[in-house]
Amino acid sequence: MYLLTFLDTDLFNWLVMPFLIFLSRLSDVTLATLRHIFVSKGFKRVVPIIGFFEVLIWLIAMRQIMNHVDNVLNYFAWAGGFSAGTIFGMYIEERLALGQQVIRIITNQDVAPLQQALTKADFGLTIIDGHGSRGADVKVLFMVIKRKEFEHVTNMIHEFLPNGFYSVEDVRSYHAGVFNRSAQHRSGFSRFFLGSK
Repeated sequence: MYLLTFLDTDLFNWLVMPFLIFLSRLSDVTLATLRHIFVSKGFKRVVPIIGFFEVLIWLIAMRQIMNHVDNVLNYFAWAGGFSAGTIFGMYIEERLALGQQVIRIITNQDVAPLQQALTKADFGLTIIDGHGSRGADVKVLFMVIKRKEFEHVTNMIHEFLPNGFYSVEDVRSYHAGVFNRSAQHRSGFSRFFLGSK
């Protein structure tokens, strides 16, 4: 009885309900952001599960909006939850650091010290000869790494090739190759939901 009475109070309608809508929208947009990112990275198994909960939460929140169309705070809560969910979803994905990246390094410096350091750390590396736009001979280095290793590898690049140019791109899939041993171990939970990458 007390709960039903509380649901009809101004406190619930103008404070609790907008807050719940904000949290619901935050949750479903966070899941939507993660789902889009996982689709782009090829993690197929977890996407349907995320999509199920995303739509379920969205339907619940939308029903509350439609039941309280006269409350303008609900609209601001809906919009605020959308914005916050987008940011929060990107933050979570960045912290998870799933997937792999290709790093291309172009330099006219001696690459032997970097090559030795990367080999010692069990990173695969391919080196080819090239010519720069100004006619100088350069070395082009290619390597595919796990995103979790990005900071470690770029620190090595800055240490051994302080003036080296490098670019980074996400890789959707790969086959075989040489990878750092620490990056080859993944829990059974992760392998099931995210695939074999």
